Amino acid sequence: MYEPPPGVQAGPPRRPAPWKRRPPAIAARTGQGATFREHLRLGRKGLAIGIDIGGTKVAAGVVDADGRILSEARRSTPGSDPRAVERVIVELVEELGAGHRIWSVGIGAAGWMDLDGGTVLFSPHLAWRNEPLRENLQRLLRRPVLLTNDADAAAWAEWRFGAGQGESRLVCITLGTGIGGAMVLDGRVERGRFGVAGEFGHQIIMPGGHRCECGNRGCWEQYASGNALGREARILAQANSPVAQELIAAVGGNPAVITGAIVTELALAGDAASRELLEEVGEWLGLGLANLAAALDPGLFVIGGGLCSAGDLLVEPARKAFARNLTGRGFRPAAGIELAALGPNAGLIGAADLSRVSSRMRS
Repeated sequence: MYEPPPGVQAGPPRRPAPWKRRPPAIAARTGQGATFREHLRLGRKGLAIGIDIGGTKVAAGVVDADGRILSEARRSTPGSDPRAVERVIVELVEELGAGHRIWSVGIGAAGWMDLDGGTVLFSPHLAWRNEPLRENLQRLLRRPVLLTNDADAAAWAEWRFGAGQGESRLVCITLGTGIGGAMVLDGRVERGRFGVAGEFGHQIIMPGGHRCECGNRGCWEQYASGNALGREARILAQANSPVAQELIAAVGGNPAVITGAIVTELALAGDAASRELLEEVGEWLGLGLANLAAALDPGLFVIGGGLCSAGDLLVEPARKAFARNLTGRGFRPAAGIELAALGPNAGLIGAADLSRVSSRMRS
């Protein structure tokens, strides 16, 4: 099925609205967000452990009140057995806590948590279904435990210590296998009425488009993710396109093994076809961000995840598509679009800091 590039419409050609870079968020620093930040700075200075649970690895670190990681440890994710995952968490906390006085523990994991943050309702990577994880871990660890979604934890870290500092209304987008998302609004993580906000990757952006694992067709993550980039590159290589010869050579003539990471690496090395594919993904990214801006009106989008290693090869096309598709363009302020600053450690930093802050508020 033919799918036109995002934002292209019939009619006479027109020049897109010029992209204006976002000015520093001075107002945010002097308003409610700044007041709340000062409260956090004056809060408990103790150390916390953050744990980021992924499908293949469990990463943990001791984090201080300024977001610095003092020591780290990792384990392989032990299959899908909830009790085995709990044992790994306990091992990591005991290992890291041996050399530090730990106040609290924050757990970040993919999935849906209840509004109280005590139960994992569903996790795509692990066999957690209505799992009372916080209660179990507090009993085992004898410390305050905070349970949160991994995207929420990363967004909080970027707001506190990374690219989102000084912004009162922040939306974070994580580009990896799919698209994750989270919001920090006026100093709090916004989780929605039922605790499942931030599933931005499943906004339908192309009705009748590619089938998504969620069961719908045309979800945003089918066009603007690492998986989407790899899929489009495989299609081009399997057709033995003359523009895909470097791609084909890079995988020894086996297009089936092409991934988004391989395409990104080739694009950074200068391969024209890989750059074109990455630009298309960037355009889809910008279109989805324009939709979110119409709904949420944030001051800043922070873009993280593995795909962001492409840097400006991804972000500049996204900025242009965002400006071209933004509702009210030319007559309204536009949100900034910046790369995340904390890299793959954002999740554990955010989980640790959220646990420290929430423990301070409960005490």
